[in-house]
Amino acid sequence: MNRSLSLGLRENFFQFSLLVVVNAFVGAMIGLERSILPALAEQEFQLVAKTAVLSFIVVFGLTKAITNYFAGRISDRVGRRIVLIAGWLVALPVPFLLMWAPSWNWVLFANLLLGVSQGLTWSTTVIMKIDLVGPKQRGLAMGLNEFAGYLAVAVSAFVTGYIASRYGLRPAPFYLGVVYIVIGTSLSIFLVRETLSHVGLESTQIRASTETLSQKEVFIRTTFHDKNLSSVTQAGLVNNLNDGMAWGLFPILFSASGMDLEKTGLVAAIYPATWGIAQLWTGYLSDSLGRKWLIASGMWVQALGIVATVLFQTFFGFTLGAILLGVGTAMVYPTLLAAIGDVAHPSWRASSVGVYRFWRDAGYAIGAVTAGMLADHFGLSLAILSVGAITFLSGCIVAIRMKETMADTKIV
Repeated sequence: MNRSLSLGLRENFFQFSLLVVVNAFVGAMIGLERSILPALAEQEFQLVAKTAVLSFIVVFGLTKAITNYFAGRISDRVGRRIVLIAGWLVALPVPFLLMWAPSWNWVLFANLLLGVSQGLTWSTTVIMKIDLVGPKQRGLAMGLNEFAGYLAVAVSAFVTGYIASRYGLRPAPFYLGVVYIVIGTSLSIFLVRETLSHVGLESTQIRASTETLSQKEVFIRTTFHDKNLSSVTQAGLVNNLNDGMAWGLFPILFSASGMDLEKTGLVAAIYPATWGIAQLWTGYLSDSLGRKWLIASGMWVQALGIVATVLFQTFFGFTLGAILLGVGTAMVYPTLLAAIGDVAHPSWRASSVGVYRFWRDAGYAIGAVTAGMLADHFGLSLAILSVGAITFLSGCIVAIRMKETMADTKIV
């Protein structure tokens, strides 16, 4: 073991900060699509059915979920850094496909690649930060990670919406994607360092079982058997179920209410911006107040934001709904990851994070399909309210089934 190694945010400040910056560019890639792809589907490819419009989210969510599942296990075996670089390389064709796609199927292929890329890059930056900081500041670390990623989503969504309102839906908004990829890939290749050795260090410092679990055992424990891990996993799935609905249906609802692309881009940016900025505090709060009730109440605040969006269909109402949804998601997102880190042993933690992120990002696909079908058959408002009801029930499951997880971390 390298004696110069140490755990902690301050002790690994440069590498941690570098990974925060890298994750900002990962998030910015999602922001490319956030405000304009539903409009692109309807205006340039003449898609009418909401299920068809939301098909890009289904493809993205499924491929990202599957990639998440394997990313953790692979990074345990070959290292985190190589997986991070591979994720950036997979993203190389994405902005060019979105610029010049001759049919909607090409857009779907771009989202398949984007899903794989996000599964590799975002998962790896999460795992590497957990590796570096150790157990004491896990919530703060996840808050900083998600702050960078989702603030970048917001900025990118706003800028692409603005560019699209001035220069058209294609190709100008997607030029930004080329810049994001060049910078993110360069930082990952030349400056990011491997963190597997920090995992070995943490394993020697905790009082916990050192059992080695197979991928199947980790999957079953994280999904079903462990009450804390499974409660976290279902909440993550529902969180992204409502995010997938918001990504696909909110811009359509805004447009139907008479908002132009610039205002749509602004409201589409307020949600992830609130989500991103608030995580600077919620991650820290979870380290001091605990995980359980921050997660449960966060799901309930999300549900309130979804209902507000439907009830007050004005620019003010949409803004209020976006802020509430963003605050609720900020309460939940870094806390879920921190709770996984509390419970899972370092020897199989990356694999457990991969399983959690598999189910969480499957929520994108489930949310898009569910919301699209409900919208096609019963209208936008009912579809959105149904997702709000599911989100509220998810918070109830956490409140009833989950126990506080910070006590699971025992330092020697």
